[in-house]
Amino acid sequence: MQVEAVRVGPPPNFEPIPGTEFVLEADLVLLALGFTGPVQNGLIEQLGLRLDPRGNIAADENFISSVPGIFAAGDMRRGQSLVVWAIADGRNAAWAIDTYLMGESRLP
Repeated sequence: MQVEAVRVGPPPNFEPIPGTEFVLEADLVLLALGFTGPVQNGLIEQLGLRLDPRGNIAADENFISSVPGIFAAGDMRRGQSLVVWAIADGRNAAWAIDTYLMGESRLP
């Protein structure tokens, strides 16, 4: 697999720098970017999701956003944090979604 890339300028715009295109051979690509908050224009805006004072998606203790059936977890809900919190949020959100859809969950 090949990854076509270009160097970019500083946040928050990350504008491509002309003439810096390059290709990398890769088996796996992981993006490690500083979290600048969820992109609000697009899906969040289209769904009319309520945001918390920090600009993250507001969700209740069951990870349900202000729109029933739409869930938020990890950095989208709590903001930039440790990866272990994102993993825990993902697992807890999976349990909440399973319960929401099935009425109960057998997930641990």
